[in-house]
Amino acid sequence: MPTHEPGRRDTGPSLEQILDLIAPGMLDVVVAPRGTTVPVAGVALHDPGEERDDGTWSATGLILLVVGVEVASPEAVDVLRAADRAGAAAVVMRRGGRGPRAALVEAAGRGRTALLARRPGQGWTEVLGGLRTALAHSAPAGADGVAGMAGLRLGDLSGLANTVADLVGGAITIEDPQSRVLAYSRLDHEPDPMRRLTILGQEVPRWRVVELRESGFFQTLWSSEDVVRLPADARYAERLAIAVRHGPEVLGSIWAAADGRPLAEDAAAALRTAARAAVPHLSHHQTWGRAAARAREDAVHALLKGDVRAAHEAGVATDRPYAVVVAEAYDGHEGRHGYDGRREYDGYDRYDGRAGSAVTAGQRVLDVLALQAAAYRPGCVTARSGRRLYVLVPAGDGETGPARTLLATARSVPRSVVLAGAGPVAAALSGLPASRETAELVVRVLRERAGGRPAGEVVSAVAAYDEVVPETTVLRLLDRVEPVWDSLSGPVHAMVEHDRAHGSAYGDSVAAYLDASCDTGTAARRLNVHPNTLRYRLRRARELFGVDPADPAMRLLAEIGLRLAARRPPGNVGR
Repeated sequence: MPTHEPGRRDTGPSLEQILDLIAPGMLDVVVAPRGTTVPVAGVALHDPGEERDDGTWSATGLILLVVGVEVASPEAVDVLRAADRAGAAAVVMRRGGRGPRAALVEAAGRGRTALLARRPGQGWTEVLGGLRTALAHSAPAGADGVAGMAGLRLGDLSGLANTVADLVGGAITIEDPQSRVLAYSRLDHEPDPMRRLTILGQEVPRWRVVELRESGFFQTLWSSEDVVRLPADARYAERLAIAVRHGPEVLGSIWAAADGRPLAEDAAAALRTAARAAVPHLSHHQTWGRAAARAREDAVHALLKGDVRAAHEAGVATDRPYAVVVAEAYDGHEGRHGYDGRREYDGYDRYDGRAGSAVTAGQRVLDVLALQAAAYRPGCVTARSGRRLYVLVPAGDGETGPARTLLATARSVPRSVVLAGAGPVAAALSGLPASRETAELVVRVLRERAGGRPAGEVVSAVAAYDEVVPETTVLRLLDRVEPVWDSLSGPVHAMVEHDRAHGSAYGDSVAAYLDASCDTGTAARRLNVHPNTLRYRLRRARELFGVDPADPAMRLLAEIGLRLAARRPPGNVGR
């Protein structure tokens, strides 16, 4: 709920200026009773249910994003009138399919607050980010040194690079997170070989990216909020680099190289200033490119489902073999059931794990993994899906190469666990769904292994399909048997239901006994009980339910039923 904050500006850029700076087609002006020259002081999410009726709620000069309210909804008029009383500059509501009601348009015309509509296809996250970027660019320069970069047109990355070069006393390159060149400063001196190669190729050479990745430099850069120094060597001049961040998101990086002269003494301080000033420019660049990036990711997902027509838009060559790598990330503090069987996923899912929640350590590590995957080899493309990162890798040095690269990166990120699986190489794009399904099976095997350990002992792991063939085969069989098993009843069903209802451990005891090849001593040690206790439980399982591991048929049924039961979290008897 927005409130009036001490010291907040009641004047600022006009609504018209803000709308000119955001991506076209994002918002429509429905009614602007005072025109669009009204000043804007800020932007905030607004929950109408939290308004105060004591007259102390103030939204002076704010653009309020009213999430959950459509222009055609009955409560829209009351929301608009309340915002008008609080002094809001504008209110944004979802347009929907029917358009605004006449009563809402009439109410807006009688007030002072502009009514804006969010167009279909535009998410609230994009609208909020676009408005904040526009406000950040329009805000007056403060006393932190950003004033030297004021006046640049939003998105003028070349102008930004030249301005930073003057401050740093060296050559500047602005890059995206995949080490592609977005802008570079003018060439006042002969560049060193690396800068020349980077500018000519419009990206850092792949072999140099590999060097920096394997040395841990990129990991340090993406995880640090300060300037990182790359010392000079016999080949190249000294470089300073800093990541440009918008909250937890890495927008890119700024690199300074000694350009025929030493860098200025305060070069690091100047780069810190530049990183702050670059945020609205890179956010603007990213916002305008967001639709294209989303389309590319959707195309990758379509390819993974078998639509080979999406290859061009996904940036995938139609005449090259590819393998699919799947990486699944978790916070290291998640409990055992965070890793269990299929609790999180069952097949190909497009769930967005970051919607409506704080960015977790597991989600942050996926961002880093995506950067590393894109830098792994030309032609690698990625797509996110909840906890998962899908990577399409052109076949080259073996199926597990990229997966092991992701794992090495994951191990350097604290408080995270990554399970990565590599599917077989698909000779044609039509084989990508099978490679993806196999990679997902490998991850399921790793997840089920992790589910058998205490949370604090779960570690990142990687495997290729040919390393876990028996376990993936068992998973395939159990997937097909499960519907039949659920339709049946018998001794194992009764034992499992009794354990769930009463908290007993007959099923765990039988499972441990079978896993130990019917060796009572080994099974007892794994359960941390006395062998006599285990013998008692096995006898009671036979007496109460008829589950006798000495019977070959019953032993097979127990293996199947107890493996299926282990997939489900406690208290969940059915699927």
